[in-house]
Amino acid sequence: MARNPFYRYVYLIFCAALLAQSLKGVTAQYFEAEALPHLAVEASFDFFRRHTEGLPPRLRDPKTIPRADELEVGAGWTIVLDTAAAQQLQSAAAELEKYLREAMSVTVRVERVSSLLQWRDRERVIIAAARDKLPGTGSALKSAKDYRLVVSNSVVTVCGFDESGAMFGLYNLIMRFRLREAPFLPQNLDTVRHSLYQARITLSGLGWMDWPDRYLATLPLYGFDAIYVGGRNINNTPGPKPYWTDDMKKKHAPGAIKDLLSRTSRFGVGFYAPFIYLFTGTPENIENLRQQVRDTLGAFPDIRGFIILTEGFIYKSWGLTRDEAWIDGWAQGVGLVAEEAHKINPQLEIVPWDYNVRFYPSNAPRKVHVIKALPESVIPMLTFENGKTYKLDGQEGHLLDYAINQIGPAEVTQAQLLAARDRNFRAIYSRADTFASWQFGTFPYLPFPYQWYERYKAMEEWGIQGALESWTYGFKPNWVAEIRAWCSWSDAPPLDDLLRQIARREFGAGAEEDVLAAWRLFSEAIQLYPDTGPNWGSNNAVAAPLFFQEPETPFVTKKHSNGIDYSRKQHPWPYAISRMIFWPDFTNEQDAAQKYIRFFTVPVFQKYLNLSADKMEAGLKLYRRAALAAPEMKRHYAFREVLLAEQLQRMIRSEHAVIDFEQMRLKLAKSQDKTEKIDLLKRMLGLLAEERQRTVSSYEAARRDSRLGYEWEQDYVYTPATLREKIKLIDDTINFQIPEYRQSNGL
Repeated sequence: MARNPFYRYVYLIFCAALLAQSLKGVTAQYFEAEALPHLAVEASFDFFRRHTEGLPPRLRDPKTIPRADELEVGAGWTIVLDTAAAQQLQSAAAELEKYLREAMSVTVRVERVSSLLQWRDRERVIIAAARDKLPGTGSALKSAKDYRLVVSNSVVTVCGFDESGAMFGLYNLIMRFRLREAPFLPQNLDTVRHSLYQARITLSGLGWMDWPDRYLATLPLYGFDAIYVGGRNINNTPGPKPYWTDDMKKKHAPGAIKDLLSRTSRFGVGFYAPFIYLFTGTPENIENLRQQVRDTLGAFPDIRGFIILTEGFIYKSWGLTRDEAWIDGWAQGVGLVAEEAHKINPQLEIVPWDYNVRFYPSNAPRKVHVIKALPESVIPMLTFENGKTYKLDGQEGHLLDYAINQIGPAEVTQAQLLAARDRNFRAIYSRADTFASWQFGTFPYLPFPYQWYERYKAMEEWGIQGALESWTYGFKPNWVAEIRAWCSWSDAPPLDDLLRQIARREFGAGAEEDVLAAWRLFSEAIQLYPDTGPNWGSNNAVAAPLFFQEPETPFVTKKHSNGIDYSRKQHPWPYAISRMIFWPDFTNEQDAAQKYIRFFTVPVFQKYLNLSADKMEAGLKLYRRAALAAPEMKRHYAFREVLLAEQLQRMIRSEHAVIDFEQMRLKLAKSQDKTEKIDLLKRMLGLLAEERQRTVSSYEAARRDSRLGYEWEQDYVYTPATLREKIKLIDDTINFQIPEYRQSNGL
């Protein structure tokens, strides 16, 4: 009967109906009622404390037992290093020992011996060293950070091309144990993994100069080999006057950089510094530039390189148009930095980044001129996706800032990469997001694994050799960054295999198909979401107020005063910085929403916001079901995963609501028709009620995940307290502002 096509068709219809019925009741409200009581309320900056103290390890699954083809690392094992092993390799061994003890309940020893050769005949040992200490093992390794893992009998050999390779091999063992949820390895494991990137750089996800040791220890686990501490010169030499390069940046405390360099080196992490200077090209200015290079490297000889950004290394004036003459002057200054630095350290990396040379598509010739003007002794840093064109219903726009709705590279970046093939640069790096983005920049990571993976492939295909992989939101450990770590070396597991193991670990056995289907839907949803640039939209929408009338400026103003500021200057909504708020034109002369949307008409933009949110909801139904079925020991992580994805969807819905509300407010202000006004007010009240429910849910989510709303450049963009103020405004609008408007207008 089962082979009869008719009965098979009926059976499939029946299964689909059962699935639909099982998902029907898994609403956001139902999930919140079940999940919120299981999650403790956090204070702001609790995530900071956890990273400072060290994140608790994901514990071994007691139900997991080794398969017949697996080796178990257990009691009595020893991690063996050479007596001359560098500090970075010693730290990696200590981290592996700590992980086995705290997460896997396995006690092992770390031992340093004068010769490793005799230990290869022992049992229950993990031997880690560079290839020169393990002859016959590392012949296939080609460059720094490459490693080979070999399991033979009860010996695990971790052979690196150099000691950094052996270090990353030890961290990969931790990653394998984390995926397996037990200290098991395949008995026939023999993998050679070539590093695909010369450098992987990140900023702190905690704060400008916040790099506690336990946080630093996580970086090589996730495949990072360097950090960037931007903002000002590391020796506090003053820079040009634009506020983002000098006046508004904190100074480094005495000894802070030397201390950080000492601590990063212990974990095998390099250090890139900014080089901030006003270059004019006069003889005196050139000599001062050379002296600043000498002074910096004299004080900090161990840095890995300078990242020279156009926002800090300025030719003549910030306000000048960055035409070809400006580019030539800037490139000349960059070349002088490289020339002077390489006299001191020929290996030092000089990484110029042309961010402020506009990246809109028609500017490709000027961006190519940057590549032609730079000396070959440097490593150009190209912004990967900014400026990438895309269309919505035939209307064309381009990415305004770091985003993941488009994979990249942008057209201007493609042109630069093609031009770079005619030059002999040391390498080509890129500023490329790989796990989070300023599109939803107040989130620790974005659960769009299939979309991220397409970017990883694009970076590899276009020959990117190094990357600065986070910007001001920084890095916080997460499973998307874990996938990125795997994909930064060759011989990574197939993506779906990797995702299934992560889904099982996060949600429990049996949830894999639901979770993978949800991740695929999320990855499709972000492709529908239109980029909104660096301002309010996807970063602050859940906390963005809906203004029915112009708010009063708090405290006092000086609008009609003698101009002396007797009070703190505040804008009319003091709960977020001004550019993170959607401001209507209260004169009702301009459509502020259309100005914000820029490339697309309001109906098209709103249509795609809804399509994106609807696709997220389809995935969330599966996500919620998987989390609610999770075993007790996994519920905390599973529930938080869902709340984060819920907040993403609410951000999209709220952005739509703010724009829709403003369209109705503007129409109300211009209408002379009483019936139309009554209808508009009714619709506005309905929208406010929906947005209030979303804001309450956002408030509860932010209370239970202190990472939400945070971005270190501005600290919190929104907090639970900010969301309470939005709720108060909604209530005031419903209960007072709209009734008063009705009364005064006879409605």
